[in-house]
Amino acid sequence: MMEAVSRPDSSLILDVAAGALAPGTDLLSELDRCWALAIDGVLDAATCDEYLGALYAARAEWVSDFGGEQFCLGRAFYTHLEQDRCREYFANARASDERVERVLPGLQRRLLALVRAVTGGECFARRGFCGPGVHVFPAGEKVAREGGVIHSDTEGLPDHHCRRRKRALSVVLMLGPPERGGGLKLWGARFAGREAFDAMSPQAPAVLGEYRSGSAVVFDSYRLHQIQPFEGARDRVSATVHAAEVDPGRWETWF
Repeated sequence: MMEAVSRPDSSLILDVAAGALAPGTDLLSELDRCWALAIDGVLDAATCDEYLGALYAARAEWVSDFGGEQFCLGRAFYTHLEQDRCREYFANARASDERVERVLPGLQRRLLALVRAVTGGECFARRGFCGPGVHVFPAGEKVAREGGVIHSDTEGLPDHHCRRRKRALSVVLMLGPPERGGGLKLWGARFAGREAFDAMSPQAPAVLGEYRSGSAVVFDSYRLHQIQPFEGARDRVSATVHAAEVDPGRWETWF
């Protein structure tokens, strides 16, 4: 599932079957030693197809971001932050969750259950924020042609959380992979300010995660990563939830 790209040690990725996620599994300790968890079989093919059909039937309810470069079902904090639309995000948080649940029943619960299984802790919605949602990166658009920007998922983390490097996770579940490409490249480097992006060599050790439908990748939100370009007529469709450990064993989640 995970393909090595200029990486020194293949043990940096841990492949996990969804059926093996059980209480007492210490996956957080594994994430201290590796770069990502690759979890196969989170959703079966029939469920992914059902969700995709419902998603496209509700296209009129998608939120357009960056002039149509990407879309969401639900509202993503980082897109609103980068477009100076935070008031819109918070004012519509409840409606966002209601929309996701109506169009894709049970998807949010599945993602939160996955966070609980990985962390082994208590999982709850972040007050005032939107719950898990879906990203749609259209075929032929900017991300498909050029790939995404290299980034870490620190936009939603409070400053004190980042300064103390308290635990934070990103969970990405693939509902519909593109025909070719569109994987997630992860670097060994973690967020250390904007200079970390600018100074990073293209030859720095990295891994490339190639998703299958219904599979998920879980990684440290501070880790630098990038969506890879993709080809073909199919969009790249994934569901995402972010989680931050606010107290030992207590994780708040948002999109």
